[in-house]
Amino acid sequence: MTSSTGRIYLLRHGETEWSQSGRHTGRTDIELTERGRERAVATGALLPRLRGTTDPPALVVASPRVRARVTAELAGLHVDRTDDRLAEWDYGDYEGVTTPEIRETVPGWTVWTHPTPGGETAEQVTARADAMLGEAEKHLEQGDVVLVGHGQFSRVLMARWIGLSAAGGQHIAMDPAAWAVLGFEREAHQLAATNVTPALAG
Repeated sequence: MTSSTGRIYLLRHGETEWSQSGRHTGRTDIELTERGRERAVATGALLPRLRGTTDPPALVVASPRVRARVTAELAGLHVDRTDDRLAEWDYGDYEGVTTPEIRETVPGWTVWTHPTPGGETAEQVTARADAMLGEAEKHLEQGDVVLVGHGQFSRVLMARWIGLSAAGGQHIAMDPAAWAVLGFEREAHQLAATNVTPALAG
């Protein structure tokens, strides 16, 4: 694999009421806010600039959650298929709860450093991310791959791409309707761009 191959483009879904308020959203299917829909349309216009072409990607895969599928549609992407491996981190008992609320009983809690009772472990999330990246990388000989998903899981994908543990994702930002680009420096995996949003792009 060299720098002349395709690249993997990660797109986080647009804003929802829960993402706006900081409520952990894993399994729950939530629609985009009006602002989320507007940003999804705007972020779609960034992809040709990031890729340097208007040709369609070789493969577009989305999380099955409605917020990801609608974001992809509004961004002008043709989704080839959905994949459960792109779903957000399963927060278990903390679904719909904010970090400050969790910290009332578990001081210092973060999804990156503490367990999520009834949800996924970091090892389980890592396995999903590695499997998804492995499949995506196989398609890069045909061109670029777009993965449309969620905030925390996209950050895990980025961390794993550059050889960090899942917890490394806490050091990488990924706002709603943001892009990240996974590329190469010769044979080495590289974060070519992170947290590119319509607001930042101007």
